[in-house]
Amino acid sequence: MIPLLHDFTGATVLVFGGGRVGSRKARRFAREADVVVVSPAFADRDFGSAELIRAAPNPADIDDWLERTDPALVVAATDDAALNEAVAEAARARGALVNRADRSGERDVGSVVVPATVREDPVVVSIATGGTAPALSKYLRQDLEETLAGAGEMARVCAALRTELKSHDISPERRREIVTDVVNSPDLWTALRTGTSNYRQVIEDVLGEELYTGSDRP
Repeated sequence: MIPLLHDFTGATVLVFGGGRVGSRKARRFAREADVVVVSPAFADRDFGSAELIRAAPNPADIDDWLERTDPALVVAATDDAALNEAVAEAARARGALVNRADRSGERDVGSVVVPATVREDPVVVSIATGGTAPALSKYLRQDLEETLAGAGEMARVCAALRTELKSHDISPERRREIVTDVVNSPDLWTALRTGTSNYRQVIEDVLGEELYTGSDRP
């Protein structure tokens, strides 16, 4: 499988199943997509901003639900293997992405795996084991949370710094050198992680130093 990032803004994700797995999938996608969850019952869990529809679909009903919601992704998360299979087949027939929550290990062609994810917006790191070792994914995610602390601020520093340097006619080669030095600075990482400095202060300091020392260059 090849990992990709998919923008679900404005798209619909249709989840069949209102249990623990269905609620987790709903929360994940509700951060960006319009999520609809169809189930005869709902666990006492958080479904995020998803729309909950109490219904007991059978295989013959699946096409109607797909027609009604026009989803970009369909999640089969019920405890009925036959229903999950019908959901997957109908979704593939319509060209929608499919995630089967009851499958691990080998996946159907065209299926989607939802990986463990660590976010330090705009930085996103995902971990997948092909469904074979969820415990390992969880362990690695927890380990990476500490490693990525401050990465979001650092990304904002890099983006804004590149723009500022370009506006001052700093050469592309020198811009790359400056940004690389910033990313590789342990002191700046510590400052961003501890909050002793924010990205705007870092940019002002780096830019001021560059313009001051640069004026002395032949």
